[in-house]
Amino acid sequence: MEGKTVSNSQIQMMELVQPNDANNHGNMHGGKVMHLIDIAAAMSGLRHCRKPVVTASVDSLDFLHPVQLGNMIILRASVNYVHNTSMEIGVRVESENPLTGERFHTSSAYLTFVALDENGKPTKIPALIPETDTEKRRYEAAIKRREIRMKTRSELISESGS
Repeated sequence: MEGKTVSNSQIQMMELVQPNDANNHGNMHGGKVMHLIDIAAAMSGLRHCRKPVVTASVDSLDFLHPVQLGNMIILRASVNYVHNTSMEIGVRVESENPLTGERFHTSSAYLTFVALDENGKPTKIPALIPETDTEKRRYEAAIKRREIRMKTRSELISESGS
């Protein structure tokens, strides 16, 4: 199985924030932002492995700036790291005022997805080939995050068994 570059997995999606998407403060619902992050990450993972993918985990998600009604929400996603059957996907979210062009970084998230075979079982996926300095930095940082996730997961499993 041949590896793929980060550029093979890059996606960008945009939406206009409509009244149905907003809370009583005129900002997009956090749950809607989370929903779009999950969709963007899934599309990125699907592009990388060309197999069905499912969300396995989401690292911390901080809302840095609200996405206001009438603004555009822009999501960029790409694979940062591939293990065996799983991959970490980074998603950066920005909002843009369509009248002024002003942009704000609203949130970022790291999600882990698992690829599935035709029987719904985890399956091997192509390796990732980071090319640029930024991609290599993200790859190395993702390895460290994975180690933390695995340690935390192991601790949760051992606590739930007692």
